[in-house]
This record gives sequence, C-alpha cells and structure tokens, in this order.
Amino acid sequence: MLRFAEETILLLLNDGDGRFARVPKWSLDYALAGGVLMDLALENRIDTDLEGLILIDDTPTGDALLDPTLADIAAGKERTTNFWLEHTADSAGLHPRTGAEETIDQGILEVQDDRFLWVFRSRRYPSIDGTAEREVKLRIMGVLFSDEIPSPRDVVIICLADACGIFKGLLSSRELDNVGERIDQVRRLDLIGQALSKGIRDIEMSIAASVQPHAY
Repeated sequence: MLRFAEETILLLLNDGDGRFARVPKWSLDYALAGGVLMDLALENRIDTDLEGLILIDDTPTGDALLDPTLADIAAGKERTTNFWLEHTADSAGLHPRTGAEETIDQGILEVQDDRFLWVFRSRRYPSIDGTAEREVKLRIMGVLFSDEIPSPRDVVIICLADACGIFKGLLSSRELDNVGERIDQVRRLDLIGQALSKGIRDIEMSIAASVQPHAY
C-alpha cells in the first residue's frame, strides 16, 4: 500500500505530461510532512494530544519516507505536533522526488529526462501504465463529485489536500465552488469512528495553524 505522501504526489501528477501540478512549495511541503506524521500515527509509532507529540515506539518501519522523521523524534525532546510538522517540512530529505522514487521502485512510475526545458535536466514522472495515477485521482475526484462514502484513507488525503491548498492547483475556480460543500462534509466525517488514529485530527489542526500566514 502506498503512503499518504506517495498518494499525494500521484494526485499532483498531470495526466498529460507527467509533471507535477503547480502548487506553492509551502503547501506541498506541509502536505508531504503531514502525510509522514499521519502514517507514523497509523503505524502506532507516535501519538498526539493537545500538549504535544508523543513517541510510542521507535522501532524503524523500514520505510525510507517515514524512518528519518521517526529517528529525529526518537532522538529529540518531546515537542509539539506543530514543531515536528515544520521540522519534517523543512527536512532536506523530504521532497516530491523522494516519494516519486519510491513509486518508481514499486514499478508505478518511470523516469524520463528532458533536456530542452531547463539548462539543467528536469525529470518527469509519467506512470508506466497509468493505473496507479488514475486510481488515486479517480478515487479522490469520485468522492468530491459524488455522494459516495469515502474510505478512511481518502478522507485523510482530502483533508491533507484541502488544509494545504492543493485543490487550488488541481481544480478550476468553478470546480472548487461546486465541491466546496462536499469537501467540508468529508472533513466533518468521524475519522475516529473509521478506526483512524486520533492523532490525525491533531496533525491536521497543526497544518491549519502553520499555513495561516501563507497566501496564494
């Protein structure tokens, strides 16, 4: 199963040319960082409350996306969720290509080097057969433009994308107006009742607090 950060990256891939949708760097940083913390919560490595983020288990997960942050949490003092969100977002090792490379290893994406776009070579990540990318996008857009009941994972991805302003880079203004109420409805779903860690609520609240100074 893909991690939240990986699915967020696939959500951002343009269908036509395999390049990432244009979103502000801060919004992508916080989306990836929030995804890492949410996955660590679901792996029962961390928990959160109103006072801070708590280490439960420092055993590595074996996942290159999660273990650097887990190691930092284990080595550091107890801090707030907001601190670790910003720390993870600022981490040099957390970058869209990191998650993309994980999907390459799983055979979901392939790499093509373009020499004509920049002085330095840029990379794009078209899906090999389109299956994984379409699956993520169809799932999320299917939830937003219908009344179907979302899975717990899709609720998390929608909350992440909305909190970080990613939908503004994926949908037109008219589409955003059409799905605004639906996004609010999904955000109000009882994640705890769907067996997700209560830490997800705290992480999302920390994302919302952290991005307040930013604007499009």
